[in-house]
Amino acid sequence: MIPYLPRQIATKGIYLYLGALAAVTIFFFRHAMNILYIAMGIMWVVGFFLLTSYCSKKWQAIPRKALLRNLFLTALGLRVAWVIFSYFFYIIKTGMPFEFDAADSVGYWEDGAWLATEKWSVTNDYLFGNYKDLSDSGYLLYLIFLYKIIGPNIFITRILKAIISAVTVLLIYNVSKRNIGEEPGRLAGIMACFMPNLIFYCGLHLKETEMIFLMMAFLERADYLIRTKHYNVFTIAIPVLLALSLFTFRTVIGAAAVFSLVTALIFTNTSVIGRGKRIMLITWGVLAATLLVGGTITNESEILWEQRDTNQANKRAQQTAGGNHWAKYATGTVMAPMMFVLPFPTMVDVDEQYTQQMLSGGNFVRNFLGAFVLIAVFSVIFITKNWRNLSLLGSFVAAYLGIVSTSGFANSERFLLPGLPILLIIAAYGMSLLNAKNYRFVKIWYWIVPIMSFAWAFFKLGSRGLF
Repeated sequence: MIPYLPRQIATKGIYLYLGALAAVTIFFFRHAMNILYIAMGIMWVVGFFLLTSYCSKKWQAIPRKALLRNLFLTALGLRVAWVIFSYFFYIIKTGMPFEFDAADSVGYWEDGAWLATEKWSVTNDYLFGNYKDLSDSGYLLYLIFLYKIIGPNIFITRILKAIISAVTVLLIYNVSKRNIGEEPGRLAGIMACFMPNLIFYCGLHLKETEMIFLMMAFLERADYLIRTKHYNVFTIAIPVLLALSLFTFRTVIGAAAVFSLVTALIFTNTSVIGRGKRIMLITWGVLAATLLVGGTITNESEILWEQRDTNQANKRAQQTAGGNHWAKYATGTVMAPMMFVLPFPTMVDVDEQYTQQMLSGGNFVRNFLGAFVLIAVFSVIFITKNWRNLSLLGSFVAAYLGIVSTSGFANSERFLLPGLPILLIIAAYGMSLLNAKNYRFVKIWYWIVPIMSFAWAFFKLGSRGLF
């Protein structure tokens, strides 16, 4: 077992990114990224690989309390630093502390600031009346509570995001060590600590940071419920309530949470969850769902599923009308097999997609780790055959990414982000399974990853007729 990210692999990841970036920049020089975004991409990649390699080796034998302290303080420090930098960076670049072409984020802030000054009856009508979808109400309600206490302070709100994201790293470690073991679990927590995409969203006013926290809290508590022999009404109610809260952030995540819990209760081995406990929890879950899941949630879920093909077609038609002529080929059938590595990194300057350019390094890291995801999936299905005991995490990420792949947002980094923590756990497990035999596949993947980056640049420019 390899309980850390080997320096050889980390160095290879850096070299592959620099090579792919250089090839894309030279070949498509007229559409090269600004030097600032090139520097950001290099910073994300070099920082992730070197820090993960160093810390995963140095922290592998320290006591658990020391590990938790190091994870939290390191994650918090990085996130606070990014919040401070991005706050002033966006003011300089856009004239306000919001990202380029900000839409949802500004809307959340304005609605939260306004409703914080109104009576709760106004908030109730606005959030749960005919004005807003249920899937947006949770984050707005959080902002309203917060702004009633501190006022509509953008900076403090993002500092709180940094704290929430750092706690999420601890949740990722906790659920990892119970599912894949202590040593791979440590690696998963460390990778989450340094993962560029998770750091990046702390500097935005979007709901993803809080949503991922609730998602990981649900998975951690649900996993604890399944594995513990000491349970009561509170240990049962907490994951159920967390699952229901996810519906108020994004309906698809709430549906994936319910699906994963039911799947785990059905398929987890009897050695982990006894037959009597299994029957009791399933029965209780059905009753709770019947009583607590209202018509609004049910209707939104049904509409989302029934309109999945229409939504995808409309999205592709909109992209084609906007000049992206090859977007029509990005169907669910094409995108679904690639969901474990998407999104691809944007390494060219096109359509003023500056946020995507800022995240090119983080998306490349996701592509690179795809090899270890595949190794882990192959192993649990065909070699160790312990997929039953990993059914909670596996079914959640499969359900969520599967639904997203059939939508018009299959390559949207923001919509794919909730799957990232689980993919990091799976990648850490795959890395721990490395041996001489499966490392040959990783060597092949070293060729595939830069090709994907170059092909994506070709697709983005070619679909717009820019060469």
